[in-house]
Amino acid sequence: MLTQNEMLQTLNMIDNQHLDVRTITMGISIRDCASEDVQTCADKIYEKVTRQAEHLVKTGESIEKEYGIPIVNKRISVTPVAIAADSCKTDSYVPIAKALDRAAHTCGVNFVGGFSALVQKGCTKGDLVLINSIPQALAETELVCSSVNVGSTRAGINMDAVQRMGQIIKETAELTKDRGGFGCAKLVVFANAVEDNPFMAGAFHGVSEPECVINVGVSGPGVVYHALKELGPNAPFDQVAETIKKTAFKVTRMGQLVAQEASRRLNVPFGIVDLSLAPTPAVGDSVARILEAMGLETCGTHGTTAALALLNDAVKKGGVMASGHVGGLSGAFIPVSEDEGMIAAAQSGVLQLDKLEAMTCVCSVGLDMIAVPGDTTAETLSAIIADEAAIGMVNNKTTAVRLIPAPGKVVGDTVEFGGLLGTAPVMPVHGESSAEFIARGGRIPAPLHSLRN
Repeated sequence: MLTQNEMLQTLNMIDNQHLDVRTITMGISIRDCASEDVQTCADKIYEKVTRQAEHLVKTGESIEKEYGIPIVNKRISVTPVAIAADSCKTDSYVPIAKALDRAAHTCGVNFVGGFSALVQKGCTKGDLVLINSIPQALAETELVCSSVNVGSTRAGINMDAVQRMGQIIKETAELTKDRGGFGCAKLVVFANAVEDNPFMAGAFHGVSEPECVINVGVSGPGVVYHALKELGPNAPFDQVAETIKKTAFKVTRMGQLVAQEASRRLNVPFGIVDLSLAPTPAVGDSVARILEAMGLETCGTHGTTAALALLNDAVKKGGVMASGHVGGLSGAFIPVSEDEGMIAAAQSGVLQLDKLEAMTCVCSVGLDMIAVPGDTTAETLSAIIADEAAIGMVNNKTTAVRLIPAPGKVVGDTVEFGGLLGTAPVMPVHGESSAEFIARGGRIPAPLHSLRN
C-alpha cells in the first residue's frame, strides 16, 4: 500500500524533477506482409500497423490523464524491413518507408522504427536493398527511423557494412542538408542490437518477439540528480550508489505500472521495461549534471568514466527489482544534443569525442547525437563506427553510433534540431586518415570469449 508520503514524493518528482515515462512502444510483426510486389507489401504493412496500433495513442493519453503520469512519446517498432521485404522484386524499399510514415501519421505516434537490417555476419539481397534505400527513405519521410546492426560478440564486425554505413551517413546528411542533416538523427549503426529496445532511433521488433508486444522506456535523470544534491558532497560512493538504486527503483515501478496498464487495455502482451536514464535538453533533466553532482567540475574531465560506471550499475541494480521483465538497453544514455549538461560541456571544449568513446565502455549505448564537421569523410565516419562496434563486441554490450556530419558546419557551430533532439555543438574529429584501414573490408573476427558453448 502506498503511503501519503510516497504519493507526495512521486508528485514532486513529476512536477519539479522532470519524471516521466519516456515512451510506450508497440512492437508489431510484419513478417506476414511479404509479397513479390513492393507496393503490395507496403500496402499490407500500412494496413497491419494501423490496425494493430489504432488505439495506442488514445490508450497512452487515457493512462496519462487517469494516473497523472506524463508519457512523452507513443511509438511503433516493426520487424526489420530487410527481413519482411526480402521477397520483393525491387531495388528500393522507399515505398515501404513511405507506407510506414503514413501509418505513423494515421496512428498519431511520434516515430516508427524498424527500417532496419541485421548484417553483422553478411548481407542478403534484401539487406543491401534496404541499406542503399536509407538516405532517400529518411529524406522523404518524417517519422521513420532506421538502424543497421554491423557487429556482435558472436559474429565479429562486418567491415564491408561498416564501410558502406559511413557512405550512407554522408549521403543522408547531403539529402537533408536543408535541415542540418536531420536525416542522420534518425539513423543508428549498432553492435549487439537488442530486439526489445523501445527507444528511437534504434527500435525494431525482433524476430523472436511475439506477434505484438508493449515495451516501455522510463526516464528520470532529474530525479536522480535531485536525490544526489540532497545527499550532499561528503557522502561516500557506496552511499551515492545506494541512493541511486533506491531512486531507480521508484522510477521503474512507475514504468511497470504504465506498462501493465497499457498491456491490459490494449490486450497486447507486456514485454519489458527499459531502465534507461534518457535525458532531454531541459535544465534539470541531464545525465551530465548527475555526474557533476558526484563532484566533477565539468562532465568530460578526469573521473567522468568512473562516475558514469557507478551511475549505470546502480540504475540497473535498483531498477531490476522493480519490474517483472527488464530489457532493452537499460542504463544511462549520453546523447550530446539531447542533454543540457553534455551540450554545455561540449561547447566549453572539455567533453571531446575521445572521452565520449571511453564513456561508452560503461554506459548504455554509445556515441549518440553527435554533430561533426560537414566535410568529415565517409571513411572517418566508418572508422568511428568500427571503434564503437569493437567496444560493443569485446565487452559483450550494445553500442551504437548516431553521427550527424552537419553540411556546411565547422567546429564551433551548432545544429538546431528542436524538441527532444535539442542542439548539437559541432565537435572536432581527428584529421588523420583511416581510409586505408576501412578499405580492407572483410570481417573482424569475434573475440575468443564468444566461444561459450
